[in-house]
Amino acid sequence: MATAYEKFNLHTTPEKFYIEACDDGSNDVLSIDRVSTEMILTVKKDIPPHAVTRPICGIMGTIRLVAGTYLIVITKKKKVGDLLGHAVWKAMDFDVISYKKTVLHLTDNQMQDNKAFLSMINSVLLTDGFYFATDYDLTHTLQRLANTSPEFQEMSLLERADQRFVWNGHLLREFMPQPELHRFAYPVVHGFIFMKSCCINGKIFDWNIISRRSCFRAGVRYYVRGIDSEGHAANFVETEQIVQYNGGKASFVQTRGSIPFYWSQRPNLKYKPKPQISKTIDHLDGFQRHFDSQIIIYGKQVILNLIDQKGSEKQLEQAFDKMVSSLENDLIGFYITFLPECSRMRWHRLQILVDMVTEMQDEYGYFLVDVDGNVLVQQEGMFRSNCMDCLDRTNVIQSLLARRSLQSQLERLGVLHMGQRIEDQADFEKIYKNAWADNANACAKQYAGTGALKTDFTRTGKRTQWGLVMDGWNSMIRYYKNNFSDGFRQDSIDLFLGNYSIDEADMTTPLHETKDWKFLTLPIIMVVAFSMCIICLLMAGDTWTETLAYVLFWGTASFVTAGVILFNGREFVDAPKLVQKEKMD
Repeated sequence: MATAYEKFNLHTTPEKFYIEACDDGSNDVLSIDRVSTEMILTVKKDIPPHAVTRPICGIMGTIRLVAGTYLIVITKKKKVGDLLGHAVWKAMDFDVISYKKTVLHLTDNQMQDNKAFLSMINSVLLTDGFYFATDYDLTHTLQRLANTSPEFQEMSLLERADQRFVWNGHLLREFMPQPELHRFAYPVVHGFIFMKSCCINGKIFDWNIISRRSCFRAGVRYYVRGIDSEGHAANFVETEQIVQYNGGKASFVQTRGSIPFYWSQRPNLKYKPKPQISKTIDHLDGFQRHFDSQIIIYGKQVILNLIDQKGSEKQLEQAFDKMVSSLENDLIGFYITFLPECSRMRWHRLQILVDMVTEMQDEYGYFLVDVDGNVLVQQEGMFRSNCMDCLDRTNVIQSLLARRSLQSQLERLGVLHMGQRIEDQADFEKIYKNAWADNANACAKQYAGTGALKTDFTRTGKRTQWGLVMDGWNSMIRYYKNNFSDGFRQDSIDLFLGNYSIDEADMTTPLHETKDWKFLTLPIIMVVAFSMCIICLLMAGDTWTETLAYVLFWGTASFVTAGVILFNGREFVDAPKLVQKEKMD
């Protein structure tokens, strides 16, 4: 495999960027013309001595905004650990550098738009969870890498990467047609990676979790649900658990993703907006596309459907059940048992669900390679879990299935003695629970904007009253973000991933949206009316009847105004401006 360079210096002149590869023995320099945007490979002697120089950790790519093209570089990185002897890094800080030396050629409106787009790009870059490796392919599982051709092994990291998980794929579009530049860039994945050397019975082994978040149909909680026309599911995450001991290695892979048909749940100021199932689209076609691709990639599927069987979620559960039955595919198993068994904090009964799929988990197995590189076992199927958000409930059940697989793997690798249980290894059990809780928090922050709920169960093995309090706090934060800041976050993701691109010929943007008169008028009326109601209570009139009349008047005014605002809730939330309507509906 053609590895990427690891160390760089960025040399800047008014005319060009020179990105020097600083690895031992390298003489390569990437030259970028700041006017024509042309990229060519040159050598160190071509770097002008007057260039301003600073070290960088890598290149994310380039993006065109209103002011022109920008270069995005990684300026700070942190080592997460080593995977099969390869260093894995977390990108910690970035810089977005303009090709243009000035923005004076822009109008005032264009300057405002460019500033807004820059803040969107920085918003995505500041979202925690970007990882990369310069000599290892993080986008593929161990099993996929083991089943590749010699030609695949010779490809560069950019050529061989699984595009589902390359979050800087759009930014690297100028690099892809030029193979000679591939060593200057690498695919960056988004999600969560945990690496730890652990010890059981005096035997040291490496234990890792890698969660890869798909960039297809990516977005935020309420604005991206269901699937698209290609069958890509919202919030799709592939999670791989890897164990290495004494030269042998094993992995167990699970997936999560939104309920795979056409539905939406647009925010409207209500705590839990009612889900809407599309009535104009052929659901079965998209549903079939989704599972056809999943079966090709992962093999047999077991659907662990964790949504509620009552209330607003009931219609989704019924539609899901009906579509699975209509598919009549022997490669799919279907289970709905989570909430009825575990309501009222009875989460210890989750083992009931795990016991129900024990036979299938044993049948599907996991991937196992011995010290000589011989594949002993292949994972033949996949557990696909989902709840409404594919976050909190989903992560809990994934951690339990992963523990059961790890139990068998550690026994096969010789770490655990026969009859020993992971749950009884106190030090490792604490590491295990906290890592899976951290995985839940990372996935939740990236999709919902806050840490995960129910992590008290993942960390301690039981639901606690304090956990309920923290869930309530996170739920309030989610409510605010989902209603008043997620439109901006969705626009940021769409711009970053190339779902929205700025047209050079037409510099008008949809950012300037005129708000209806109700947007400002009604909240002001409600605040004034509520304030007057409080003042009347605190400053009583001459008689109690006078005070009561004032309180009733202003209280009614605030109550009626609040009702009108809720009735027109969609007009008051922060909605995306860049994304096409059909993507959200």
